[in-house]
Amino acid sequence: MVNNIITDEKLESYLELTSKALSIVKENIIPGRENDAKEIIEMAENYLSDADHFKSRKNFVLAFGALNYAHGWIDAGVRLGIFDVHDDKLFTVK
Repeated sequence: MVNNIITDEKLESYLELTSKALSIVKENIIPGRENDAKEIIEMAENYLSDADHFKSRKNFVLAFGALNYAHGWIDAGVRLGIFDVHDDKLFTVK
């Protein structure tokens, strides 16, 4: 099955997924890594905001790209040991 269309429903699903992941990492910062976590969380929040902005303008391609960057920042923090999470459905865990 070819999956080459970004629908409003698909975009909303990914927005929810990344928002949930962000919420979880905010609650699971490794002690001593707060400064690193703050930077990653801010970047993810900025890209999520960008995604919302692009979605509101019906630019689903840019919104999807911004979502991928947001989740990428979150996953980078997980892989670097800044967040203590173990859900391999939401995160790229070790």
